Amino acid sequence: MTVSMKDVAQAAGVSLGTVSNVLNRPEIVAEATRSRVQKVIKELGFVVNASAQTLRAGRTKVLGLVVPDIGNPFFTEVARGVDDAAFADGYSVILCNTDEDSAKEDRYLDLLVSQRVAGILITPARESHAAMSRLADRQVAITLLDRSSVGLDACSVAVDDAAGGAMAFDHVYGLGHRDILVLLGPEDIPQVAERKRGIMEACAARSGEDAATVRFVVASHMSTAAGASAMLDDLTVAPRTFTALICANDLLALGAMRSLRAKGISVPKDVSVVGYDDIDFAASAQIPLTSIRQPKYQLGYAAAELLIAECDDPTSHAHQRVMFQPQLIARESTKSVRKPKK
Repeated sequence: MTVSMKDVAQAAGVSLGTVSNVLNRPEIVAEATRSRVQKVIKELGFVVNASAQTLRAGRTKVLGLVVPDIGNPFFTEVARGVDDAAFADGYSVILCNTDEDSAKEDRYLDLLVSQRVAGILITPARESHAAMSRLADRQVAITLLDRSSVGLDACSVAVDDAAGGAMAFDHVYGLGHRDILVLLGPEDIPQVAERKRGIMEACAARSGEDAATVRFVVASHMSTAAGASAMLDDLTVAPRTFTALICANDLLALGAMRSLRAKGISVPKDVSVVGYDDIDFAASAQIPLTSIRQPKYQLGYAAAELLIAECDDPTSHAHQRVMFQPQLIARESTKSVRKPKK
């Protein structure tokens, strides 16, 4: 049998209004009365009707989290940060995985709006802000996660990916590598485009007599399988000349290393490899992977805090753009290369 607020009120000897205040505004209820009502709630097993609360308040204490690939450990750690921040403030999280598919993303956004979520954290599948603008028009609070909100009136939490790309280039250049291959994912993913920009700018800054040669290869997805396939295709087309490989994320790097090994190419003896994200697998790989570390958990936590602040007080909320800095983590997958004697 379902226990109602009326049952709690009768058992505790108080009015329905007092039970409501204990549930929603406990600070205004006398301590003795509050304790008595809370004891009855526990004894009877009363559960708040969230649907009824939603109808009265117009929204839930639920956040939507929309990410492009929950199979990527980077987003798993980001989601942990989001969930911890939400839980600390009394919110729950609905996780939606788009598989980098804009159509699937649109369907999830419509679903979340129909469920009257308080707000949405999203890493958009592609560069366009069209879907985000539609949410803003429907007065749904949003925070961009691992994306900059340039051109959009919303909070955002991101990492300086151009700086990360430059770090990766400067690392292998400093080790003496001058023939460098860069394995990217789809370039309409903003992070990929920014990492490429950072690499190109760092390369241009080293122009002159000791300039490096950089060549780009694009994988179909940001996955291990796509990295292995793109690397194998490149090795099949022409003899290898590059001595360093920079990858747009760690999954691409791990897949590429698999194909290098299959072709008898040693890492780091023949090719130094750098990844991006510093997922847990990077440190525990057969050859520990040098990577550009992103503060994944902090990214999610900070984004959730910004969104919750807007949900709790939308009238006085001021949008913020938070930018974290990446960090190079050097491991065994990179080493210096000997320069030929003149």
